Amino acid sequence: MPRRISIIGLIVLAIGCSTQNKLNSIRRNAIAPTLSLAEEYEVPEIDVESVRRDTLTVRDENGKEILIMRATMDENGDMVANDVIEAATVTARFRNVAERHGKVDISFDVTVPLSMQDSRWQLRFYPDLYVMEDSTRLEPIIITGSEFRRQQKRGYEHFNRFMSSIITDTTRLQFRHQLLMFIERNMPEIYRFKDDTSYVSDEEFSSYYGVTERQAVNHYTRWLLTHINNRKIAMKDRMYRRYVKAPIVTEGLRLDTVVTGEGNDIIYRYTQTIEARPKLRKAEVVLSGDIYEQDRRIFRIPESDPLTFYISSLSSFVDDNERYMTMVTERRVGANATCSIDFDKGRTEVDPEFRNNKEEIGRIRSYLSSLLLNMEFDLDSIVVSSSSSPEGNASLNSSLSLKRSESVSALFNGHVRTIMDSIRREEGIILDLAGEMTEKADGIRIIPRSNGENWTMLENLVRSDTLMSTSQKERFYELMRTEDIDLRENRMKAETFYPRMSQEFYPKLRTVRFDFHLHRKGMVKDTVHTTVLDSLYMEGVNALKEREYETAVTILAPYKDYNAAVAYCAMDYNMSALEILDGLEQSDKVKYMKAIIYSRIGDYGNAVQNYLDACTMNRSFVSRGNLDPEISDLIKKYNLNKDPQ
Repeated sequence: MPRRISIIGLIVLAIGCSTQNKLNSIRRNAIAPTLSLAEEYEVPEIDVESVRRDTLTVRDENGKEILIMRATMDENGDMVANDVIEAATVTARFRNVAERHGKVDISFDVTVPLSMQDSRWQLRFYPDLYVMEDSTRLEPIIITGSEFRRQQKRGYEHFNRFMSSIITDTTRLQFRHQLLMFIERNMPEIYRFKDDTSYVSDEEFSSYYGVTERQAVNHYTRWLLTHINNRKIAMKDRMYRRYVKAPIVTEGLRLDTVVTGEGNDIIYRYTQTIEARPKLRKAEVVLSGDIYEQDRRIFRIPESDPLTFYISSLSSFVDDNERYMTMVTERRVGANATCSIDFDKGRTEVDPEFRNNKEEIGRIRSYLSSLLLNMEFDLDSIVVSSSSSPEGNASLNSSLSLKRSESVSALFNGHVRTIMDSIRREEGIILDLAGEMTEKADGIRIIPRSNGENWTMLENLVRSDTLMSTSQKERFYELMRTEDIDLRENRMKAETFYPRMSQEFYPKLRTVRFDFHLHRKGMVKDTVHTTVLDSLYMEGVNALKEREYETAVTILAPYKDYNAAVAYCAMDYNMSALEILDGLEQSDKVKYMKAIIYSRIGDYGNAVQNYLDACTMNRSFVSRGNLDPEISDLIKKYNLNKDPQ
């Protein structure tokens, strides 16, 4: 008996044949998406007669003026003027791109022919980026047929209906009416809580009726319905996979568009930014893909030929010659320290037990020890300057300060010998060296001086004080203009701020300053000039080579040299770079950098002139010009570097 095929079966068979025929056509004719370079220019149609010819005047290496105009080659190989860039199909598989600001932008077009599109299919394209030893799969491009999307949505609708059949309200899983009747008849005390929020514990419930609340609820639970509902909950993931055969993805895509398959070729412009890195020379992009029908891959699109992007970087122009600087070494050096040694009123003797003197004296002794033990310097002399507070007669205060300075000098003169003896004992220094150190101690002069009343420090304390009012400070500054310092201090006694000033500030003015004068051991000349590597500058050069341009600009900017100009240019600070380059010797590299900058700012006359000058000085820039977009644009626009006929 012959098999009968239903109408639905015939339709399915016909669709299957149609799909297979289309796939066979794709295989047979090698139909594939096209990966091509994005066109760089879109030139509108214009009236050629109305356009002024773009002509530049430049000078050759002998100083003779020559004219350069936009030009192209006719069919006979002759150069003719041409004011319009004609649109053309890009067939090249490589392009030169520039790294700027530490990033590289690459652009390419993905063209999907109409013959590959089908309403029942989803086309998935995967661009792969190869940079040095790394490969990265970029965000995919999805072309979804309208029927494919309809099936996707239908799957979600089926799944949502399934999910809505799951009971989430547990009261629907009980014989609610019977349970309430049971409680009302047998447990009236509990039933009254029906509309009450009071809590009744399971123990309390059981103690009254010999049955727990859970047992009562279980007795009236619709177990068959509960079992069915639990099975549905357990089946959620399986039902999702059953109904949603091809999930709609919304994240991690560059494009997902729905097409009918009845339009035109689809062209998508893909732009990707690459972080620059040292030794980055080129990047390659290839395209592969799949054709899906529902959840089944029916065709694998073979990998395309690569597009190659050659990357030019201004970091290649770095002058990495070491830079040196002259360091001036002085034989004599100075150091200072300040301490607050307190004296009783009118007294000049140093009392180590008075107030904070013990700590201050100990601090200076420690500092003296470090200087005497220093392996690089010898201590020549110590100037001890004492200051006083303003109360009392200025002349007497000056004399008092000097006597106090003499007392401090005498104290530390003895300390120097004590320190040397201590060093000898603690370090076990041999007698000859001990004698040498004793002689050294005898040679250290301690010179007492008086600085008189310390009005400068008083003014600084008032200025930084937060408790004195603005009017009090203004009055203080007004009195400071009194030239007679005794009269000045007497007038201040009548002011409201004087008690605080005398109690809080005056004790801080009684200071002793130590100025230590030293010389470098073994050094005879007063100054020595030595040449050392400028490590900071080389750090900036290294940052430039590593394409850390912001760091490079920060470090190199003060030097205002060629590398500083390269750093500025890399950050697109064109006018700053040009200002530096104009002041340098006009070498081939300087000329080439200026050509780049002039091209950027639209000064094509100077751009062409500097580029031609650079090529005359160094023929390697002829080929280099094709790598930098600013220069390659000039070469194309004015047909530079043409071979002589």
